[in-house]
Amino acid sequence: MKHLVFAAGFLSATATVAVAQTPELTVYTYDSFVSNWGPGPQIETAFEERCGCDLNFVGVEDGAALLARVRLEGARSEADVVLGLDTNLVAAARETDLFAPSGVTAEYDLPVAWDDPVFVPYDWGYFAFVHDVDMTPPANLRALAESDTSIIIQDPRSSTPGLGLLMWVKAAYGDEAEAIWEGLSDNIVTVTKGWSEAYGLFLEGEAEMVLSYTTSPAYHLIAEEDDSKAAAVFDEGHYMQVEVAAAMETSDTPELARDFLQFLVSDTAQSILPTTNWMYPAVMPEAGLPEGFAQLVEPEKALLYPPEDAAALRREALDEWLRALSR
Repeated sequence: MKHLVFAAGFLSATATVAVAQTPELTVYTYDSFVSNWGPGPQIETAFEERCGCDLNFVGVEDGAALLARVRLEGARSEADVVLGLDTNLVAAARETDLFAPSGVTAEYDLPVAWDDPVFVPYDWGYFAFVHDVDMTPPANLRALAESDTSIIIQDPRSSTPGLGLLMWVKAAYGDEAEAIWEGLSDNIVTVTKGWSEAYGLFLEGEAEMVLSYTTSPAYHLIAEEDDSKAAAVFDEGHYMQVEVAAAMETSDTPELARDFLQFLVSDTAQSILPTTNWMYPAVMPEAGLPEGFAQLVEPEKALLYPPEDAAALRREALDEWLRALSR
């Protein structure tokens, strides 16, 4: 009996050691990425098969909230990787000195040149207002502001789409940006913390248009066989978003963090993203894009501030937005 007890105890201890030795990787990202319909579950399964590790996603509202959280946590952060920042936040993220060189190599298929040694692009798209196809949308942001069309947008202090809209208005209208916001203020039904809440309210019929992406109708076309949604094409151009991930300097598993970043630009991960995150891949998959993407609208003019310019304009643009919406 004693031998049996000893054997059972030995096996239990061995199992405990085996579990303890399984490397863990914690990735902070936005809520929609880790949702059941987002890329998180498939990315987790595919990477764990490759790494023999435990990948732990932590959802943190929307993209802009990610940077605020890791700034607050600093060197105490449990994050090994932060996934979901974009070019509007890259300069501010770099200033924290919390992020490490990635070591990633890839042949990017982006509409802009990319040679950043720290931040790894994994997908991209154009911001747009999505609407039902049975309505005729305004021709541009100014016409939208002059109309009585109801819209839902996201808060630029917590959401990368919300911040993207600030940069869009600023890039298109410069010194007139605050006047455009004053016009838009009475169109806004609500301002949500993140994209998921805003899009859900739109689908429930709470507004005629929602700030999203030109790629959003692909979800309805491919996943639901529903062609009732479209993205409005504005003649002043559309602001771009390039989403990025980066490894934390304080990671306890830096090699695993770099492996994950390299995996993000692999054919496996890039093939998952178009029909789960509903964005364009940063590296074109070998099989190309899903068929429904060919039906998407393409803006004739792309707007994008370099990271340093976006950082310099962010405070001014946010102040204009706050003043306009408080009147």
